[in-house]
Amino acid sequence: MVKLGTPKLLNASFGNKIEHRTYTRRDPFARIGPSNRWVLLVVLIIIFFVVGLGRLADLQIVSGSYYRGLAEGNRIRRIPVKAERGEILDRNNITLARNTPVYKLATFTTGGVVEKTEKIERERALRIIAIGGEEASRLLIDVGREYPQAEIAAHLVGYVNEANSDEIGKVASCQYPVTSKLSSYQLEDLVGRMGIEKEYECILRGTNGEELIEVDARGRLVRRLGRRDPRPGSTIKLTIDSGIQETAYEALKSAPDEKGLPRNSNSPLVKGAVVVADSQNGVLALVSFPAFNPNEINQKYNKWSEDPALPFFNRAIGGAYHPGSTFKIITSVAGLEEGVLDVNFKYTDVGYVEAGGLKFRNWYFTRFGKGEGEMNIVKAITRSTDTFFYIAGEKVGIDSLAAWAEKFGLGKKLGIDLPGEAAGLMPNPDWKLKTKGERWYLGNTYNTSIGQGDVAATPLQINQITSIIASGGKICPPHVIDQESQISNFKFQISNSCRDLRLKEETLDLVRQGMVGACSPGGTAGIFFNFTPRVACKTGTAETVGEKTHAWFTAYGSAEGDSQAQIVATALVEEAGEGSVVAAPVVKKILEKYFGK
Repeated sequence: MVKLGTPKLLNASFGNKIEHRTYTRRDPFARIGPSNRWVLLVVLIIIFFVVGLGRLADLQIVSGSYYRGLAEGNRIRRIPVKAERGEILDRNNITLARNTPVYKLATFTTGGVVEKTEKIERERALRIIAIGGEEASRLLIDVGREYPQAEIAAHLVGYVNEANSDEIGKVASCQYPVTSKLSSYQLEDLVGRMGIEKEYECILRGTNGEELIEVDARGRLVRRLGRRDPRPGSTIKLTIDSGIQETAYEALKSAPDEKGLPRNSNSPLVKGAVVVADSQNGVLALVSFPAFNPNEINQKYNKWSEDPALPFFNRAIGGAYHPGSTFKIITSVAGLEEGVLDVNFKYTDVGYVEAGGLKFRNWYFTRFGKGEGEMNIVKAITRSTDTFFYIAGEKVGIDSLAAWAEKFGLGKKLGIDLPGEAAGLMPNPDWKLKTKGERWYLGNTYNTSIGQGDVAATPLQINQITSIIASGGKICPPHVIDQESQISNFKFQISNSCRDLRLKEETLDLVRQGMVGACSPGGTAGIFFNFTPRVACKTGTAETVGEKTHAWFTAYGSAEGDSQAQIVATALVEEAGEGSVVAAPVVKKILEKYFGK
């Protein structure tokens, strides 16, 4: 019989643990063997990978386009490469407008497009280029504009400034047919605002390029991805002679006072214009004063805009003034062509004529109280005798006189290739009745015959009237662009077809004799009595609303032995006195320059 007792096996196997029981938490994986531990690790890795893959799918599929755009926006930048504007040159290839570098630091949008810029000095730009870094990837070299003649050619050449918000994204409006597609304006593109810069905007401006670059998270250049080169604008060559332009500007600026004396600090500011052309109406100089400096347009635009002297106003082509006695050239031609005047016609001046109970006086009678006696048309032009032209105008009749004035270009734009031209005014009975509700009287014809009343002409128009006599009766469209300009992307051809008015040789000969006499002893332009070579001229002193008079002088001439190369110069000085005293000295300086005196 077996005796029961404490099992030896139990004691042997578990006695120690039973004897020493504790409450320590057991390892839940204690029963997992080494191989099972590796299985668990792999399962955990798979779970982590699946969760991460799901998040990545969310980023790529759900929000992929947003984050991709943001990443590229911080990494890819579109750098504008501005096209250079074409230069503007005079007939001798002297620069009137050129490009100059402008350094800027750009701020970019999240899409990598330039949002705004800050101009910096050249020295800072050079330091940035040398050092590199984040600012180097933001540095832009833009195109600015510089005008070597400054005020001297301001109204002729014009100026540029940046495209405004209404212009950005739009294509320039062109004066002439374009053969190649033009790009729209971009932020900070330059736009022509006056003169040649505006008239030939589509020729002068080019097409911008672009460069793509990659930058890192700190904005530093990583690599260049691609580039589209800009296409520069076309250079324009003008008929202008910059030497004559400068002489004309300085001569007008320093025009004498009403007594013929040099101006001083107490003298009124000169206001006026000069036009100089060859007999085919290629403009050699075009000046308006006061002027502005296009190099300072951004700093002083508001000041000049508010200046009562109107420095932005181009008086040479946009100012319409009573032409005074310069109009007598037309009255003479009309009388001779209509057959009411000829070489044998004689008139005795007693100082005035009467009409409607009014006396219409000659300037000589007003000043000296007596008449000038018997005269023919040559002497009448030479002496600028008002009474002779009162009678001539009456004989011609206002309708025929107005028709001849229109043939010479008055009352309409001549079509010069510059913006801002005025048409002037040539009145007639229909115009007066329609505009003023009044009948036309003989006194109106008298005033019109001597360039007074409602007649208004620009300095450019008076220059053309003079050119018609100088060229033998041909009327040529005035222009400032040279026919040698090569403009590849434009269908443009200068009209060089002069129209012949078919004036009788006797008409031209008698008018020329009278104009030569005006610049000779016994004429009205005393300052030219000893001038060589001999020139033909006409003085003008035009009455205005007040007591002041506009001073006019227009002349033409050629170098001895070269009758084909005629120069025609016209000067107007507003409310300054007599033409022979104030305007004639201006023209004399110009002719001295031209003839190398």
